[in-house]
Amino acid sequence: MSNEASKQDVSFEIAMEKLESIVSRLESGDVPLEQAIELYQEGMLLSRMCGQKLEQVERKIEMLVEEEAGLTRKPFQPSVEE
Repeated sequence: MSNEASKQDVSFEIAMEKLESIVSRLESGDVPLEQAIELYQEGMLLSRMCGQKLEQVERKIEMLVEEEAGLTRKPFQPSVEE
């Protein structure tokens, strides 16, 4: 998976798994510097892609929120959990 187009074809779940794997490898500290930089770059691309996919889903949810008068558009407001 070396180009941006092929990353767009990856499902959100697979991208998150790959991102978690990259983070785990980087956190271990056993990765040579050059490889760490490559992993970081790949992780940033995956993170951006996941963010875009989430934004697309949020827009779909906004359009499907139902009110008493029928279907109307309301902004998506995720719950804040800490």
